[in-house]
Amino acid sequence: MINYFIKNLSIIKRKIKSEKKSYSFGGVDLLVNYLFKNKKKGIYLDVGSQHPIANNNTYLLYKRGWYGINIDLDKKNIDLFNISRKKDLNINVAISSDESKKKLYFYHEGSPINTISKTTAKKQKATIKDIKEIKTTTIDKILEKNQYNKIDYLNIDVEGHELDVLKGINLQKYKPDIISVEFLDLNMKELEFKNNNIKNIIDSDLYKHMINNNYSFINWNHADLIFVNNNFRD
Repeated sequence: MINYFIKNLSIIKRKIKSEKKSYSFGGVDLLVNYLFKNKKKGIYLDVGSQHPIANNNTYLLYKRGWYGINIDLDKKNIDLFNISRKKDLNINVAISSDESKKKLYFYHEGSPINTISKTTAKKQKATIKDIKEIKTTTIDKILEKNQYNKIDYLNIDVEGHELDVLKGINLQKYKPDIISVEFLDLNMKELEFKNNNIKNIIDSDLYKHMINNNYSFINWNHADLIFVNNNFRD
């Protein structure tokens, strides 16, 4: 009987020791962390970073000693990053495919569904509080200005404007090993992941853009698509 309890106590200890805490919505960070298990330090770029810890896909890497750039169009979000993630470069700006003026469909400060995409805004059930004119820039401009030559992990979550953001980075130059990108399938009657349809992903311009830039689609978590650079594969 004593041996039985010792054995089970050992199992419990191993489970506690191996327990993995996720900060992402849906556990994307655990998957990304696993893919980078052999890389002690690296550089990430998070576009549409929202909160520095909660529902964040890069905080787990940050805790491991990684650093990078967090970009969000909400200044209050970036203020939080400057307080809690001081090793990172935190930038309050809107990202798109070019430098121009665009309309921001604004719900409220801190809202995760503020968006530049008019199509996405029309699909949301929430009431738009204001339509603002804002300036956009590109990932390329951000990386060039801050002298970054390599990004290991790129995360994009910008409420339907993801493809435009991707068009503003030279993937052949920076070659992120892993890219996670939110995919809002606006063909759904309801934006719920139980209604996901992989055919809609494969037929999308976003998917084709990634494949044409030497990436393979390897995983799908809620609304997040995970792509890996083919040079990163075994």
